[in-house]
Amino acid sequence: MSGFLFQAFIYLIAAVIAVPIAKRLGLGSVLGYLIAGIVIGPLLGIVGSETMSIQHFAEFGVVMMLFLVGLELEPRALWAMRHRLLGLGGLQVFGTIAAVTAVGMLFGLGWTVALAVGLVLSLSSTAIVLQTFNEKGLMKSDGGQAGFSVLLFQDIAVIPMLALLPLLALPELLNIISGAASGSSHDAELSLVAGLAGWQVALVTTGAVAAVVGGGHYLSRPLFRFIAGSQLREMFIATALLLVIGIALLMTLVGLSPALGTFLAGVVLANSEYRHELESNIEPFKGLLLGLFFITVGAGINFAILFGDFAMIIGLSIGLIALKAFIFWCLAVMFKLKGADKWLFTLGLAQAGEFGFVLLSFAVKSSVIPVDLSQTLLLVVAISMLLTPLLFIFFDNFILPRMDQGQQRKTDEIDTKGAIIIAGAGRFGQVVNRMLRSNGFETVVLDHSAETIDHMTLFGVKAFFGDPSRPDLLHAAGINDAEMLVIAIDDQDRALEMVKHVRMDHPNLHIVVRAYGRNDVYDFYAAGANDIIRETFDSAVRAGRSALESLGVHPHEAEKISRAFVKSDQDMLRQMAGVHDPDLPSSQNPEYVALAKEVMQQQEEAMQGSRARQSGSQDRAWLPPETANKILSKEIEE
Repeated sequence: MSGFLFQAFIYLIAAVIAVPIAKRLGLGSVLGYLIAGIVIGPLLGIVGSETMSIQHFAEFGVVMMLFLVGLELEPRALWAMRHRLLGLGGLQVFGTIAAVTAVGMLFGLGWTVALAVGLVLSLSSTAIVLQTFNEKGLMKSDGGQAGFSVLLFQDIAVIPMLALLPLLALPELLNIISGAASGSSHDAELSLVAGLAGWQVALVTTGAVAAVVGGGHYLSRPLFRFIAGSQLREMFIATALLLVIGIALLMTLVGLSPALGTFLAGVVLANSEYRHELESNIEPFKGLLLGLFFITVGAGINFAILFGDFAMIIGLSIGLIALKAFIFWCLAVMFKLKGADKWLFTLGLAQAGEFGFVLLSFAVKSSVIPVDLSQTLLLVVAISMLLTPLLFIFFDNFILPRMDQGQQRKTDEIDTKGAIIIAGAGRFGQVVNRMLRSNGFETVVLDHSAETIDHMTLFGVKAFFGDPSRPDLLHAAGINDAEMLVIAIDDQDRALEMVKHVRMDHPNLHIVVRAYGRNDVYDFYAAGANDIIRETFDSAVRAGRSALESLGVHPHEAEKISRAFVKSDQDMLRQMAGVHDPDLPSSQNPEYVALAKEVMQQQEEAMQGSRARQSGSQDRAWLPPETANKILSKEIEE
């Protein structure tokens, strides 16, 4: 059976089955797509000859991804990256080309072929790396930003590479290719620069780039405003796709990289008020096409060639990763990347990239690389991409834990004592520390992030490096004599363990702990925490109070309502904690659901009754804090 619908069904069902399983096993979505392609291609043979044509279509996912990346970057941010863009990216590309060319010549390749191979293998996989960085939340890290700078330079470098490859053509291959192509001139692609002189090509290319920049800046707003006036979401989606496809087509016609053109358009539109709408419309197409691209990479692996010379191809793939990793590591040291960021940068970009397929195809058509060598290189590129998710798994499970534990720094010696110990000096813990110290209370701040400690020290705030969940560090911080422990760390499991062992050893210590959601509150309540502060609850209550004031409620009454709501919610949590089952999702606990409905109904009725009693009362002026607190407490109790 064949046909479009059958092929679409096969690709989609492979993705739907493989990717969730891979994600659940911690392998990541990219490896799931690659495995799906291997299963339906080389293993089962369900898909075959159409894979390469589908791959050309699926490569458009990379174009869309770079458009979305551009939307996240303002021109000012791009200018700020110029040193890393040119320094890291330039040194990596030229360094890798030189190294691979030298290795190729040692293996007996001519210098032109070796140089062409170096061009192909110098690139990394923009699709895999950026997708993984975004999935793992690493894009904003120092290593993630350095990696992005290199990938962006590589995409730009594709343009001169495409221009250079025809100059490396081998005479003996030219005769073969020209003879084979004599009867297929009808397949020639459209081009606006074919047959033009060099200065004319430069002029047309510059004009195309200027059209993208100028159109994005001056014409996009009127266009999107006109489309938005139709109030038809499908028209906005169609316009977004038209914009991306049109720019990609224009870049192709003038011989530039479609990915680079759409990235440039994204940067131009980064300040547009329609940016978020564009992102939401393009994102689903990008994700689907990228997934399809990874499936075709897996399906395109030629196992006959692979097993025909298995040791050599695997050795070349691993050797390429090792060589590029060494170059990236040297650059990381040179540009002073530290700790986990250095290893993320080193391991994350050590593979070959999807543009390698494009360059290889172009190199064969341009009589630069023989067909048999291109088949081997295709396998090397695909296998290196296939191994990349395993490198990220190695980074997550072996490199990152060691960086977190040691961070190349020993635990600080705590030479001060305070009545209050604050475990965690992130955005939450720092606010608590500032409030306490500004009111005359001595604190001892502990955190396991060396960068956070150094940042606080820079601003004159004393803090100590070390894992605050360790009993010996808490002992050194003076927990035996402390009045309060504030647990403000992100990891809720570690925070819960801290509450348990501290409560066991120090039953009279007052424990304040940061929680994320209601389930965390139940666990901390059972463990013996005194005050449990939900991270978003207090800010949401403040937002509700501000909303009431904006609707005409007097500030005193709005404050009273918000306090009553907080007290009511605390009472509700105490009741709910009795029926909460930590081993059962709330939605599957009938007793919990029934009690939640009952308690929320009671809370709503009580709040409405309280509001009705106050509706005829006269607005009360602000009172001194002590008097106001007494009155508020009395009224809330009533």
